[in-house]
Amino acid sequence: QAQLVESGGGLVQAGGSLRLSCAASVSGTIFRISTMGWYRQAPGKQRELVAYITSTGSTNHADSVKGRFTISRDNAKNTVYLQMNSLKPEDTAAYYCNLKYYPYTVNDYWGQGTQVTVSS
Repeated sequence: QAQLVESGGGLVQAGGSLRLSCAASVSGTIFRISTMGWYRQAPGKQRELVAYITSTGSTNHADSVKGRFTISRDNAKNTVYLQMNSLKPEDTAAYYCNLKYYPYTVNDYWGQGTQVTVSS
C-alpha cells in the first residue's frame, strides 16, 4: 500500500504561482520505478490529467498547461512537484497526486487532493 500526501494548494490571484508537493510513503525502490502524475477535477467536471513523469524522468503535460506548469520529482525525498505559474481562473480545481507501477491495474494509488483556487 502507498499513501500520498499533497500540499501546497491555496488561494492565489490570476497570474500568480503555486508549487504543489506530493510525498509518497513507499520504499525508495518503489518510488523510483513509479510513474507519478498530477490530475485535477473542477466541480461538475471529470478528473483530467495535468502532467506525469516517468521513472526515467520523461514528462508529459496537458496542452492546457504547457509552458505554465512543470512536473518534477526528487527520488531522494520520494516527492513529486508541480510548479504552476501564470495561473488562470480556469485552473481552479482539486489537484490529486497519483502513483502507479507495473502491474498498473493493481498498483495505482491516489492522494486525498489539495484545492487550488485562482481568483480573477
